[in-house]
Amino acid sequence: MILRLLKSLFISSLAVMSLSAISGPNDPLFINLSTDDLNRSTMAINFGKHHSASGHPLTIFLNDKAVMLGVKTGASKHAEQQQALSEVISAGALVIMCPMCLKQAGYTESDLISGVKLGGPKITGEALFKDGTKTMSW
Repeated sequence: MILRLLKSLFISSLAVMSLSAISGPNDPLFINLSTDDLNRSTMAINFGKHHSASGHPLTIFLNDKAVMLGVKTGASKHAEQQQALSEVISAGALVIMCPMCLKQAGYTESDLISGVKLGGPKITGEALFKDGTKTMSW
């Protein structure tokens, strides 16, 4: 009896694991970007750019130190990253700024670079919880 129960639990676990590993060719990608490190932020944006070009709807969520990538005063240090963000936005990606992080850094919505949207429960939640969404963090 115990052996049968363990076998059943094992098979059920495999089924759940295999379902979570299935990904569709157009599953959305949500990138949580919390760094302003030049190398790491470039890797994150380029990763998203590549998969967006492959048909995956892309959302990049800028938070914590990544606030500097999405504000105008960050242009002197983050020109390359801001150019890449502009390119993904032009290609249809959604770039969302964490409102609390923006405020904590001393900025307001008027400081955002063109195309970056101020986040909130609705806009961020719709992107994050869309069926099939895969997430990555940097």
